[in-house]
Amino acid sequence: MSNESDRSPSGLLRKLSQAFSAEPQDRADLLAQLRDAQERGIMDSDALEMIEGVLTVADIHVRDVMVPRAQMVCVRRDDPPSKLLPIVTESGHSRFPVLDADKDDVVGILLAKDLLRVVATGYDDENFDIRECMRTAVVVPESKRVNVLLKEFRRNRNHMAIVVDEYGGVAGLVTIEDAIEQIVGDIDDEFDVEDELNIRRDGEHQFVVRGDTPIDEFNDSFKTALSDDEFDTIAGLVMKQLGHLPRRGETLRIEDLELRVLRADRRRIDSLKVVTTRDVQLPAERPADE
Repeated sequence: MSNESDRSPSGLLRKLSQAFSAEPQDRADLLAQLRDAQERGIMDSDALEMIEGVLTVADIHVRDVMVPRAQMVCVRRDDPPSKLLPIVTESGHSRFPVLDADKDDVVGILLAKDLLRVVATGYDDENFDIRECMRTAVVVPESKRVNVLLKEFRRNRNHMAIVVDEYGGVAGLVTIEDAIEQIVGDIDDEFDVEDELNIRRDGEHQFVVRGDTPIDEFNDSFKTALSDDEFDTIAGLVMKQLGHLPRRGETLRIEDLELRVLRADRRRIDSLKVVTTRDVQLPAERPADE
């Protein structure tokens, strides 16, 4: 029976060194031996995944993990609080690039907490100046390696950087979460569906739906007749209807349902909120003899 020392970092390293039949000759050889160690129960799959992430993050560039410019949620330098607050509350983000009057260059970063602090002191649209709560934007090239970016984030205590291309134009943004996810995997937030159900009740007429929910399951639950000829999932259908990969907070209507994007990244829609006036009974709520 293993003791506590066997599960400590030093104990794991000792067991790994004992498992290696020979010194690894290159990274591929090292990864192969690590995977063999995982298969033999010397380390668990989560630890292996993180080690693989650490080894490969040096080969990943910022352009590979950034949020493209088209998907950035930005604010304008001249926007008043009455226009800024809905953007902040509906997007769910904590940091926002501030664009100049020409709507081209990023002139700073607005933190939601800074805006709320200023507004709470009694500022209104007439006497508000965004420069009083705007922070300097950190700029990085899209060719920078992610491991270097992580070191800079840690050293400078930054959480977001604006990414520029070789011509100096804004290509996107990258956050510390984007970088860390390359090592530890996707980081869930409060908008993720926590259980294994594709569709979960979230109120009397509100539901949280996974983006990869099959359309036929969605139809069965909400008594809709959505076509699955072109797409298999509700996320695919939503993107088709909108014509682009949506940001968090975007909404659309399908039949008499209102669908709002709860969580999405640069690759997919993770979850949606569905609001309906229908009397919906989910399969898990139906009598067993139905």
